[in-house]
Amino acid sequence: MPEPLKNLLHDALIGDMADRLAANAPSFEKARFVKLATDGLVALELMERSALIRDALFATLPEDFPEAAAILKASLPASGRPGLTGWMLLPVNQFIAARGPNHFELSLDLLKALTPHFTAEYGIRPFIHRDQQRALAIISGWIGDPDQHVRRLASEGTRPRLPWAMRLPELIKDPAPILPILTALMDDPEDYVRRSVANSLNDIAKDHQDLVATFIACHIKGASSERRRLLKHASRTLLKKGHTQALANFGFAAAASLQCELRLVKGEVMFGEGLDFAIRVTNGSKAAQSVMIDYAIHHVKADGSLSPKVFKCKTIMLAPGQSQAIERCHAMRPITTRRYYPGQHRIAILVNGAESASQSFILKMPSSNPG
Repeated sequence: MPEPLKNLLHDALIGDMADRLAANAPSFEKARFVKLATDGLVALELMERSALIRDALFATLPEDFPEAAAILKASLPASGRPGLTGWMLLPVNQFIAARGPNHFELSLDLLKALTPHFTAEYGIRPFIHRDQQRALAIISGWIGDPDQHVRRLASEGTRPRLPWAMRLPELIKDPAPILPILTALMDDPEDYVRRSVANSLNDIAKDHQDLVATFIACHIKGASSERRRLLKHASRTLLKKGHTQALANFGFAAAASLQCELRLVKGEVMFGEGLDFAIRVTNGSKAAQSVMIDYAIHHVKADGSLSPKVFKCKTIMLAPGQSQAIERCHAMRPITTRRYYPGQHRIAILVNGAESASQSFILKMPSSNPG
C-alpha cells in the first residue's frame, strides 16, 4: 500500500521547520511552535495537518506581516544553505494567503520567491480572487522570468479549475484576461511550463469550447512539433467530445465515410478481469484519412443509469479502402475514483469523435465467501 498523503506532514518535518525559522529569527519560539503544530497531528488528514501548522505560524511569527514575511523569505534555501522547502511550504502558502491580502505586492513577491522550492499555485489564488486585475498585472510580469518555476506559476496558478484548489469563478466565466499569459508561454523552452499551458487551456475548454477551438486554430498553422503537441493536449476534452472545429484543427474529418465494426470476446465480464474487444475501422472514401479512435465505457451507477468515461485508443492514417484491426483489453478492476456496480454496461467506439459502434456487456461481481 502506498504511504498516505497525510504523512508528508509529520513531526520530524515540523522540527526541521522550527530549526530553519529559528536560524533566521533568534527570538522565534521553537518549542511552542513544535508543540502547537504537533498537538493532535496524527489524527488529521493532509490539509488539516497543514492548517494546524499554519495556525502554529500564526501564533509564533510576528503579527506584523512585513516582519513575518521577511523571516519567511530569509528562511528559504539559498547558496547551498538549507531552508524551508518541499511540503514545509504548504502551510506557508496558507499563512501568506490568510495574512497577506493587505500587503498585495509583498505577498505575491514572497510567493514568487517560494515557488522554486515548492509550488505557490495554491497561495496566489486568493489574491486573484480578491483583486483579479491587480493580481494579473503582477503575475503577467513573471512570464519572462529566468526561473522556469516562476514562469509555470504564471500559468498554473491562474488555471480557472486547478485541481485541489479554490476555483476562480470570474476566470471560469471569462478567461480572456489569462489568454495573453498562455500565449506568451506557449513556446516556452521547458516542457514543464508548456504542459501547464495545455492544462489551463483544457480547463477553459470545459466552459468555453468554441473559444478554445478557435484559439487552437489561430495558433496551429506553422506550429513547431512542441507547440502542436501542446495544442493537441490542450484539446483533449474537445476531441473526446467530438467538437467539429477541434477535430478539424488536427486533420480529423467527419466520420461519415469511416466504417467501424466492434466485437466483444465475451458478453459477460467478472469484476477484476478485463473486457476483451476487437475493432475494425475501414476508410470507405476515395481519399486518405486521419482517424482518431477512442472508446467510451458507459458504467452503471447506483441508480441504474449509465455514465460514460472516454479512453484513448489509437490514431492512424488510412488509405482509401484500407482497414485496420485493433484489439484491446479494458481492465475492470478496483480504482479509487470509481465505484463499480453489477449490471448491463455498454462500450461505444468513437471514430473521429462520433459514436460508430456499440455493444452491451454484463459486469458480474464475485460472490462473497460464506462465513
